[in-house]
Amino acid sequence: MSIQSKHFLNTPESLVLDSLEGLCAVNPHLALDSQNKVVYLSSRDSSKVALICGGGSGHEPAHAGFVGEGMLSAGVCGSVFASPNASQVRRGINLVENDKGVVIIVKNYTGDVLNFGLAKEQYAALNPTKSDRAKFLIVGDDVAVGKTQGKIVGRRGLAGTVLVYKIAGALAHRGASLEEVYDIAQWVASRIGTIGVGLEHCHVPGTASSESALSPSEIEIGMGIHNEPGNRRISPVPPLHELIPQLLEHLLSTTDPERSFLPFKGKGNGDKVVLLVNNLGGTSELEVGAIVKETVKGLKEAGVEVERVLSGTFMTSLNMPGFSITLLLLPSSTDTDAPQTSQILSLLDEATNAPGWKWSSGLPPSTIQQAATTVPSAAGAALPSEGEKLAASDPSAFIDAVKRACKALIDEEPEITRMDSIAGDGDCGLTLKAGATAVLKEIEEGRIVGDDVVGSVIAVSRVAEEQMGGTSGALYSIFFSALAQGLQSNRSPNTTSVDSTLWASAASSALTKLYTYTRARPPSRTLVDPLDAKAGRSAYVEGDRLKTERIPDPGAWGVKAILQALVK
Repeated sequence: MSIQSKHFLNTPESLVLDSLEGLCAVNPHLALDSQNKVVYLSSRDSSKVALICGGGSGHEPAHAGFVGEGMLSAGVCGSVFASPNASQVRRGINLVENDKGVVIIVKNYTGDVLNFGLAKEQYAALNPTKSDRAKFLIVGDDVAVGKTQGKIVGRRGLAGTVLVYKIAGALAHRGASLEEVYDIAQWVASRIGTIGVGLEHCHVPGTASSESALSPSEIEIGMGIHNEPGNRRISPVPPLHELIPQLLEHLLSTTDPERSFLPFKGKGNGDKVVLLVNNLGGTSELEVGAIVKETVKGLKEAGVEVERVLSGTFMTSLNMPGFSITLLLLPSSTDTDAPQTSQILSLLDEATNAPGWKWSSGLPPSTIQQAATTVPSAAGAALPSEGEKLAASDPSAFIDAVKRACKALIDEEPEITRMDSIAGDGDCGLTLKAGATAVLKEIEEGRIVGDDVVGSVIAVSRVAEEQMGGTSGALYSIFFSALAQGLQSNRSPNTTSVDSTLWASAASSALTKLYTYTRARPPSRTLVDPLDAKAGRSAYVEGDRLKTERIPDPGAWGVKAILQALVK
């Protein structure tokens, strides 16, 4: 499987600086030292402790995106996945240092530790009277790296580092001393754990395209934010309700000698956490929402009380399709020399104008409240029809024809999907298949029958509305609802069955009613005119391409399959 290797940029070499200039353009309270790639507060209170961080680029919004009042004072940026050098870091320190002191926070990666550490020592040598005013903190929150391996390299720094920035930065903004800010940063760093998972590796701009090390059916648990391998792979990709408990086990374990990093007390003992779900760069918001839901559910089932939920893009690995889960274990009543839970949460909740920080409710997650049902659902019962039922002229043949049409749509799904992947958004085949499958189920359960054509047509309309959705579902549902109306309004007195004349007049009136809600008219090859030669569903696609590739409208092709099956 190929890694997505296309990027929007001027040149790979200019991308980092171009991006930082864009960040400052959007946020006028930020300033940029272009030569050293340092983003810093353009106006800051020198009576408050300064916080500085940084590292390689490619992790946006980290690190420069967290510069703001109540968070970081400066962020120093290297090239993609490469640490800034010591002179860059020293310049960053000089831009924000003051008599109150500075806390330097780095993720545990060799280049960052060495270059930031060297800059700190050089600063102390050049400013001997302030040598004790610079504190250095290394954050390693990765739980995928076992304790045995960690003795050599330490745990990698991941998205949990952002919680250190936020909590320590808020305390500094309140005017706390250097020792107080450093102590709380140390405490938070000691209480965070992060586990990441990826579907494939990311691509670094300017490097050659490559094949993913992961097969299409694999995911990797414990992936780092620089394409480092994780600790194991899983195939096939499990559903979230199976994956999330496996990830949480890495974070919550109290028995694994390699990974019991945090002092959880176990189920039923009152553990409380802050949850941070981080998008690693290429995961859709739709998926992230589902990940949050399953993680909150998994923690509840594990007996862990979630006090806050943060979700969004905090620390990425360029465009990696993946996510990470971070837990901050809050103090318990028996913890000594620990800050109060209320203090930690208030610092976390405190407002900041750092552009990378995401909105938080400042409240624990609540139980999902379902809206009260004031109108009975149409599900499970056809809408009532007045008067005597209309039967098909041949009830058995009617049901057989409907089954043929449904099976034809199911058989055509792969071809319709192929067409729609070119002419539309790729979902038409699956949408029609879902509707056809649901209609077959309605037949099996006796809600579509040959001796009640109107009720059956209404049932088909309901299926289109509830099981298909989207544009196709709405069009089919409107048409079949109107068809049911037409059958009733065009029937002659004492008519008890539907003949070809009644079908024709009802279909004509249904099409007229459908025109009320769509601008499609023959010849537009949409659902209302499937046999002409223009593009309807594909109206937004360049027409010459469809002609060259001989792609008919996918929705029209579906109607064609239905009509051909009905008249057999």
